[in-house]
Amino acid sequence: MSEVKLSATLRDTFGKGSARQARRDALTPGVIYGHGTAPKHVNVEAHGLMMALKTPNVLLSLDIAGGGTELVIPKAVQRHPLKRTISHVDFLIVQKGEKVVVEVPVVTEGDLAAGGNLLETLLTSISVETEATHIPTEITVSIEGLEAGATVHASDLKLPAGTALAVDGETAVLQVVAPQAEEPAAEAEGTEA
Repeated sequence: MSEVKLSATLRDTFGKGSARQARRDALTPGVIYGHGTAPKHVNVEAHGLMMALKTPNVLLSLDIAGGGTELVIPKAVQRHPLKRTISHVDFLIVQKGEKVVVEVPVVTEGDLAAGGNLLETLLTSISVETEATHIPTEITVSIEGLEAGATVHASDLKLPAGTALAVDGETAVLQVVAPQAEEPAAEAEGTEA
């Protein structure tokens, strides 16, 4: 995974008024924390951040004017309830070689066995521990030819090198269920004499 470079500025005003002003100026307020350092309150370029956050667990290099560069991952993203625009982001400082626990999307490929079986997705993402600079964008699982009653557990997922499960291996991720039997059509009520 490559890192995305974004520019940011330190902010020294807080509260709703300053946050609204930042958003009007095409900036997104955020806070950087981790590794025992004091939190840094920043404003990040809004459009670049929005585009970067389309990739889950993106690695960001924030070039902070007058504050150096920080390597971070987004930890919490707050969105406006109606507009769905990003209103605030919490960033976690990471270092190359450091392990982090993140949620990675689970993606299926292939087709189920014939017979009208249905795939029930129990988990859309899975917690894994991986190096901060090599976070997988997704974990792909093949469902090719699975029959009714088959279950894919977390331990069945093929993880990239250097990535380990952060959940119990017996956790069910997907299962294949047989289609429900249709009830026969109700007979016509009453007959003419």
